[in-house]
Amino acid sequence: MSDAIAPETPLTIDVVSDVVCPWCYVGKRRLERALASRPERVVELRFRPFQLDATIPSEGLDRQDYMRKKFGSLDRLSEVHKRLEDIGSTEGIDFHFKDIKRSPNTLDAHRLIGLAQGLGAQDKLVESLFGAYFVRGLDIGDRGVLATIAAEAGLDRDEVLKFLESGELADRVRREIEKAQELGIQGVPFFIFGGRYAVSGAEAPEVIADAMDKAAEPPAA
Repeated sequence: MSDAIAPETPLTIDVVSDVVCPWCYVGKRRLERALASRPERVVELRFRPFQLDATIPSEGLDRQDYMRKKFGSLDRLSEVHKRLEDIGSTEGIDFHFKDIKRSPNTLDAHRLIGLAQGLGAQDKLVESLFGAYFVRGLDIGDRGVLATIAAEAGLDRDEVLKFLESGELADRVRREIEKAQELGIQGVPFFIFGGRYAVSGAEAPEVIADAMDKAAEPPAA
């Protein structure tokens, strides 16, 4: 009989989020801090799609007009942005909301995230997409921009362009979003640990780590 120790089964962490959701960016940072506090934990991180507004056309909308209609006034929006900028600074995120000119439809971005999962580059791509939108103010609804971001994350730009033009994974992304809604997920970020425990919102790292610990415990007999 071999004395080798079997590798630990990874704890799955499903992160339901949208790449134009600032709280999802904050939530990703807090998840990373929770993971850093449990260095012994073996995890499998999976980013799942969600769209805050699937009605935005494929070419996107002028962000200032869109946000004015959503929040009622630019003064209220400025207050929201200021709060997020303060929170972001504590999480290592340098939000540049004033540089964002377009509110994109994120279907293509989620398709690209799905592609990256199969290539082992999902986490890096998601980080690049958040940074491109919230820090650099890029239009992540534009396929050329998406291909460039993907190349920066290690993917082949030409292959990504072909993929985006093909429409591949679009139906799968839509089905996953529908499934999330059927599960009652109405806001993001939403974290599911081991298919057993969930955390809704960008909670503190300690809350996330506690959910990880509970999910890793053997089920009660």
